[in-house]
Amino acid sequence: MALSLGQKAGWGLADMGVVIFVIVKQLLIVAYLTSYLGVPVGLAGLVTTAVLIFDMITDPLIGHFSDRTQSRFGRRAPWMFVGVLVMSAGMVGLFSVPAGFGTAGNLTWVVAFFVLATVGFTMIAIPYSAQSGEITTDPKERSAMTGWRMAFASIGILVGGALLPGLAVSMGYAKAAAAVVPLMIAAVWVSIWATRHAPRVEHAATVSLRESFGVVFANRAFVVLVLIYGVMTLAIALITAGLPFATQYLVVDNGNTALSGAASALSVLSLMFACFVVGAILSQAIWVLLSYRLGKAPALILGLSLYVVLLIVLYQALPSVNVTIIAGLFAIAGVTNGAYQQIPWAMYPDLMDITRRETGLTVEGAFTAVWLFGQKLANAVAPAVLGFVLAAAGWQETTDGTVAQSPEALVALQWAITLVPAGILVVAILGLGVIYRPMAVRALA
Repeated sequence: MALSLGQKAGWGLADMGVVIFVIVKQLLIVAYLTSYLGVPVGLAGLVTTAVLIFDMITDPLIGHFSDRTQSRFGRRAPWMFVGVLVMSAGMVGLFSVPAGFGTAGNLTWVVAFFVLATVGFTMIAIPYSAQSGEITTDPKERSAMTGWRMAFASIGILVGGALLPGLAVSMGYAKAAAAVVPLMIAAVWVSIWATRHAPRVEHAATVSLRESFGVVFANRAFVVLVLIYGVMTLAIALITAGLPFATQYLVVDNGNTALSGAASALSVLSLMFACFVVGAILSQAIWVLLSYRLGKAPALILGLSLYVVLLIVLYQALPSVNVTIIAGLFAIAGVTNGAYQQIPWAMYPDLMDITRRETGLTVEGAFTAVWLFGQKLANAVAPAVLGFVLAAAGWQETTDGTVAQSPEALVALQWAITLVPAGILVVAILGLGVIYRPMAVRALA
């Protein structure tokens, strides 16, 4: 049965709520610890990485339990309904550090609520993404669903990356986080309601945890795609983690360009994210069409190649006092990032079909847990890598938002958000073209 437009768009809506937290943990937590709580940048990166590594431990368990869940609402919806409440409470809590704590107290508080929020995130993310493999088996419908998903995700990026930082400055981090919680909860709950009549697997899986993940890892094309997607995500996570620092130290508006007024009103960081999101939203239909015309893997290779070119141009443009030129480059970056956002998420459900066809098992939750492993590992490693690089270059922490940095530290930051991610994306491109694509063609034939 074909999905209706409302079901496809409704399914995609949930990611808007999820992505707000994704952007918060990638963009704001290290900067919050370093720039407002006075935690050294290397320590802040390591602590963030430790929490995100812990988060990966919960993925297989929640994936397996959601596969085995039996309820009149299906296997996935109950997890999503509760998970968004847990995630929201944790996100507000981690920014609500009481005054007067020292470094150890600040870290303990943030870590405790960060752990809570990431568990809630997993309770949503695993069951939600698993639905893409069970509510349709049409590869083109999956591309369309993912296009809607990433369009809404782009709005989540706008809220988390453009609106939240501005609100945090004006009303404080905790109040800013609380202000967007209703949007996060509504996005997930409305999505559950919109897809209540969509096709779904009613019977729970009965295989053991070991057996379910055994059949997942037997799918070689899927495992290779997981690894390559993790490599891509490492590049993007480095850019995201370094962006708050870049907009403080590498993009200093001279007040004389077309977007200077917007930068002053919104902050440079919010303006960059707004431009990025506009590009990402506009690109979604383009990447769906190119996936139809070229195939998903070739379209992804094209998008990543354009991303590499963009990062090289951005390296040449930084540091800059022309906020308008940098904003234009970020809009183009949003277009190229659209391929990374959308296409892999439409590719991996197609590979689930191979295992379902060969074994008869419906273990989409286990597949999604493994799929997110590569993404979460990359997101966990990126803050530690950035923190190590900046600390080695002599980066200075502060409680005042900004502090004078050495030329060596600024050069290290410039490399870390442009040329280093570009090199990582080249590795992903080679992996897609040389290893994954021939393997997938044989498996899907």
